[in-house]
Amino acid sequence: MIFQWALHEKEKRPKGGVTRTQFFLIAFTCSFAYYIFPGYLFQMLTSLSWVCWIFPSSIMAQQVGSGLHGLGIGAIGLDWSSISAYLGSPLASPWFATANVALGFFLVMYVITPLAYWFNVYNAKNFPFFSDGLFTADGQEYNITAIIDSNFHFDDDAYQQQGPLYLSTFFAMTYGVGFAALASMVVHVFLFHGSEIWEQSKSSFKDKKVDIHTRLMSKYKQVPEWWFWCILFVNISLSIFTCEYYNEQLQLPWWGVVLACAVAIFFTLPIGILTAITNQAPGLNIITEYIIGYIYPGYPVANVCFKVYGYISMTQAVTFLQDFKLGHYMKIPPRSMFMAQIVGTLIAALVYLCTAWWLMETIPDLCDSSSDVWTCPSDHVFYDASVIWGLIGPRKIFGDQGTYTMINWAFLIGAIAPVLVWLAHRAFPDQHWITLINMPVLIGATGSMPPATAVNYTAWIFVGFLSGFVMFRYKPEVWQRHNYVLSGALDAGLAFMGVLLYLCLGLEDIGLYWWGNDLDGCPYASCPTAPGVFVEGCPLSAF
Repeated sequence: MIFQWALHEKEKRPKGGVTRTQFFLIAFTCSFAYYIFPGYLFQMLTSLSWVCWIFPSSIMAQQVGSGLHGLGIGAIGLDWSSISAYLGSPLASPWFATANVALGFFLVMYVITPLAYWFNVYNAKNFPFFSDGLFTADGQEYNITAIIDSNFHFDDDAYQQQGPLYLSTFFAMTYGVGFAALASMVVHVFLFHGSEIWEQSKSSFKDKKVDIHTRLMSKYKQVPEWWFWCILFVNISLSIFTCEYYNEQLQLPWWGVVLACAVAIFFTLPIGILTAITNQAPGLNIITEYIIGYIYPGYPVANVCFKVYGYISMTQAVTFLQDFKLGHYMKIPPRSMFMAQIVGTLIAALVYLCTAWWLMETIPDLCDSSSDVWTCPSDHVFYDASVIWGLIGPRKIFGDQGTYTMINWAFLIGAIAPVLVWLAHRAFPDQHWITLINMPVLIGATGSMPPATAVNYTAWIFVGFLSGFVMFRYKPEVWQRHNYVLSGALDAGLAFMGVLLYLCLGLEDIGLYWWGNDLDGCPYASCPTAPGVFVEGCPLSAF
């Protein structure tokens, strides 16, 4: 009866309004119809960088105005796919979390990075302002293949001959942000939620059903713990077997799998807590790369495997918990949820594998920067990270042999920041707004950049603040009633139109080639500004 009530509750039509189902269909139809413009007919709607139109030959102006390759000042994003691509739906983020993201983005993007660039920190002007590329000291693209020997291992002699690897200022800053955000998260959770974690842990071991939802769910048969232990044991065993049997290809030894799992298990709790409260959380990609890069340098594939076992395992665990939480509130039987997760995971794994295989076989320029559609920005960052942390290793970039040694101080800065907020809260307990300052979210705001760009963030922040304004200014109960429905409808309409466009036009390579489909319209935004540094396609003058 509980299950039927949760899924079949009858909804009353509000007086003079529409039901949530009707609202979903209306919003879905509008989203479906609109996406043909940014998705095919007028792709520049992704980033209307009008500053570049006013200054078509100025590198500086285009660095400032470009929404995809610069600061994005004035850039307008009218594409829901770019708004929700990296930070999720802004409609699903609490307002205080959106404010923390906005402040963190502003500080990193518009204060710290411009100061570092224009004061030429780490020869910043030799490289693009915003780029995930890898460069030599004179601003040219780094030749990765030249430092790989015949066994696909790192060739130190070739590296010394070509010179150290350099990053764009913003790319280097994002690694510092990642260091600080991770340290900040651990300290923040310990200070603000440590006692709560301890009390909840004690009550769970005593099997106290203090929550009304927990008491209602007790009517169902629970999932035995040994089911989870069996899946954990089987998957770790298969991972170890795979890495040992295909060690020549995967490079990762068995102890790397165990260490990656330990990292994932340790960080799942603090990241899960932060995600539940803010809908934002720092990833483990940087710390996993850092750990295995120091322990096992010169093996890029091993670095990638370790990151996947450590970072993605934690991400999937948090996603699993989110689904269980939803099912908990909807009173879905735990065993049904468990089986749905298992079956869904198996189906998803097969579909992803087959789709990736098919794309690699059928699309010749897949993930090539010259491609009109399949540019794969996330995969480019993933590849660059494997070179930085795996092939060359953090010691030669961020360690005692590297250029960016000072960025390691970000760990200490991140650890101190939440302590200051906690002390302020203890000193002024009546000032409740202090507890809304969430340092892990604020510091890690730009953690998705790159591949996320400035316009992805500015548009996301604008929609998030607009949603908060509407909720507080007008009837909160009405907006809360339709907020998540609108978010789901926008996602669904976008997804269906995206698939339709690809099946009808993308497979036949039918495209529209006009200025409205030039995504950014800022060709000089990625040019260096240092005197004497010349890159093909860039003007000699920086202004």
